Amino acid sequence: MGPDKSPVYQSNLHLYAFVTACCTFVLLLAGALVTSTGSSLAVPDWPLSFGKFFPEMRGGVLFEHGHRMVAGTVAILTLGLSIYTQLAERRTWVKKLAWSALGAVLLQAVLGGITVLLHLPTQISVAHAGLAQIFFCLIISLALVTSKGWVQGQAQSVQIVSDPIQKAALITTLVIYFQILIGAVTRHSGFGLAIPDWPLSNGQLLPADWTAAVTLQFSHTRVGAFVVLALVNWLAFKVCREYTQVPALFWPAAAAALLVWIQCFLGILVVLTEKSIIPTSVHVIVGAALLASMLVLTLNSFRLIQKGNPV
Repeated sequence: MGPDKSPVYQSNLHLYAFVTACCTFVLLLAGALVTSTGSSLAVPDWPLSFGKFFPEMRGGVLFEHGHRMVAGTVAILTLGLSIYTQLAERRTWVKKLAWSALGAVLLQAVLGGITVLLHLPTQISVAHAGLAQIFFCLIISLALVTSKGWVQGQAQSVQIVSDPIQKAALITTLVIYFQILIGAVTRHSGFGLAIPDWPLSNGQLLPADWTAAVTLQFSHTRVGAFVVLALVNWLAFKVCREYTQVPALFWPAAAAALLVWIQCFLGILVVLTEKSIIPTSVHVIVGAALLASMLVLTLNSFRLIQKGNPV
């Protein structure tokens, strides 16, 4: 990660980052519920709600304004985390990472406001969803690099067993993020049921009419899902077999292997239940958890696996 002062483990800083990551996960769920319940325009103004800080919380207002309240809490936590990191952390790159997280959450708030004021334009809604995942990854990264295992394990390294996994882990992480983006485009374009059945496509192996909606939904629910499933399972099998004694690699790989199957099952449920609220919302957050697991594996692999040399 570049030359820097020797890091010192700050338990309170790590705890703060971990709590912020957990709250961000709740925020992702809150955002998913807003879209799944069709509550995105239940409050027509921004930043206030019907000109108030606390409107009557019922119906769609409960979901939309509740989402705003959780988002405000996460923004305040991120501001505190950024300041705390500047004061307690020795590593310059970690300080920059914290500022990046703060910038991301502020931009996310602006995109959320624009989404409401412009009545849910697809491009802005997708950007809002995509940035939410990036912000979550930044907070997860902060929680990881401030952890005891990361800070006090700086001098450790793991001998390569066969082919290095860093590049494969990085590519898989990027593919998962791209799959999430395709899902966001499908979701916010209203194309989630362009193919209403599964595993067939309108009763056929391949769609007969390749409209834009069908092509997008097929790309996400069939092609993208298969690619992610194959990549994650192949990588997880390789890591769990070759690095069984390295918890920092084994557990995120095992978690990703479990989550990717759950995610595929939820994707099927989304279609078969015609986008019911619970499977659709949970599908969003399990995707985020899968992305986070693979990100942790990627970061740990770059930290630990060095041709026998210390990091």
